[in-house]
Amino acid sequence: MFLDPLYIILMLVTIVLAGGAAFMVKSRFNKGLKVPISSGYTGAQVAEALLRNAGISNVSVYMHQGFLSDHYNPMKRTLHLSPEVYNGRSAAAAGVAAHEVGHAIQHAQDYFPMWIRSTIVPAANIGSRLGPWIVIAGIMLGAGAEMSHGIGHTLAVVGVALFGVATLFSLVTVPVEFDASARAKEHLQQMGIIRPGAEANAVSSVLTAAGLTYVAAAINSLLSLIYWAYRAGLIGGRR
Repeated sequence: MFLDPLYIILMLVTIVLAGGAAFMVKSRFNKGLKVPISSGYTGAQVAEALLRNAGISNVSVYMHQGFLSDHYNPMKRTLHLSPEVYNGRSAAAAGVAAHEVGHAIQHAQDYFPMWIRSTIVPAANIGSRLGPWIVIAGIMLGAGAEMSHGIGHTLAVVGVALFGVATLFSLVTVPVEFDASARAKEHLQQMGIIRPGAEANAVSSVLTAAGLTYVAAAINSLLSLIYWAYRAGLIGGRR
């Protein structure tokens, strides 16, 4: 199956999209590190200031090891910033820190797409790991063959459905991430932490690139879902 030309094309597209997005993020982040912000805030100070401004007092800010490992944990209500962001006084550091605060604000305001994403996390994790293998098992048992029925077809449907949940997670993540970035840029400028011009442009550049990584992931997941549904004979007139 993995010598399937269609599968090879899918993998090449995935590599190009994911690799290109990752390269763009790293390049723009490194450029943003060279743009100091006039307020002189570190990323940690930016996060704390934005949290106070939003009236959020139950979220703690910590330094977390790993390059661009920044994230918000809604279960523990903790915001983790990489060393470059936590200690940085640059547009890149301010933008990333503010973006993560954007997620904390979404959580505090019960932003619906974020609620959906959080709800389907367990099923999405299972679907991304096991979905394709269940489809493969179904195909081995006859799914995708002419007029296929029985256990093979059932397994294929279950596998595609599980992977579909993972795809839904990827699709919902896109508006969640772009909304967090929009909130970040708005609050940074409203509070005077960054100035219009070079500082604001650098923040926007970094956050846009970061958002495109999620767009690439969603496209790759959607293409994979279509591929597995096709191989299982669920679309494309293969049954």
